[in-house]
Amino acid sequence: MVLLELHPLITPAWGQIIWGGLVFIILLILLKKFAWKPMLNAVNERESAIEEAMNLADKTKAEMKQLQAQNENLLKEARAERDKMLKEATETSKRVIAEAKEEAKSQHDKIVADAQQVINAEKAAAIAELKTTVAAVSLEIAEKIVKGEMASDEKQKALADRLAEDISLN
Repeated sequence: MVLLELHPLITPAWGQIIWGGLVFIILLILLKKFAWKPMLNAVNERESAIEEAMNLADKTKAEMKQLQAQNENLLKEARAERDKMLKEATETSKRVIAEAKEEAKSQHDKIVADAQQVINAEKAAAIAELKTTVAAVSLEIAEKIVKGEMASDEKQKALADRLAEDISLN
């Protein structure tokens, strides 16, 4: 009989256990109906939002890589275009300089040729004027000599004899 006797603190109170169990079950039903579904919904919504954010982040990351690749391509194209433009500008400047040198050389040659023509024309004019002057001076000298030679009859006769000798010798 000793076995049936339990200490008063350890003795199960069957009424309390039943009521406690019943309250626990009701509490579980109420929690399931009013709290558990909203909590699960909130957790599910949070999980969906996180998943969407991760998907969006992945999508954004992919777009950023694509944009970066496009930017690199555009940069390469811009550099190539710049190099092409610099090359064209250099070629154009060289061509313009060459044309300017050629034009300057042709202008120089033309100016030199014109100057030589002017010099030759003035030289010819000077020679012609010199010939005219020499001829005039020669005529004056000849006139003075002839006047001197012809002043006397003897000199005229001697001149006529010399001329006759010159004529017969030729």
